[in-house]
Amino acid sequence: QVQLVESGGGLVQAGGSLRLSCAASGRTFTTYAMGWFRQAPGKEREFVVAVSWSRGSTYYADSVKGRFTCSRDNAKNTVYLQMNSLKPEDTAVYYCAAGFRPYSSESDYVNERTYNYWGQGTQVTVSS
Repeated sequence: QVQLVESGGGLVQAGGSLRLSCAASGRTFTTYAMGWFRQAPGKEREFVVAVSWSRGSTYYADSVKGRFTCSRDNAKNTVYLQMNSLKPEDTAVYYCAAGFRPYSSESDYVNERTYNYWGQGTQVTVSS
């Protein structure tokens, strides 16, 4: 079993920044990827960013490229999401996810069905 705990959400004005953290515990040594997804009210959950745990390669949704940065600390089993230049449309519950299978393409990282464990989510609200 793996437990994922997100933190760092909150309320920020447009143009501001937030940093989310996701700490993993349990059976983490076989992690292949970690990702961030978000779900806005009335919308489906969507991909934000993913990181290959071994290589550190990152994959971003077009909507956040240039504004969000994902990084990982393997020693702490923690992944971070630095969010800059936030917009009201970034308002959502942000979920951290961990995958334990080989990822062969970028489409694998984007697909939420390839992730085995999910955090409880953290609310990010951006006011205009």
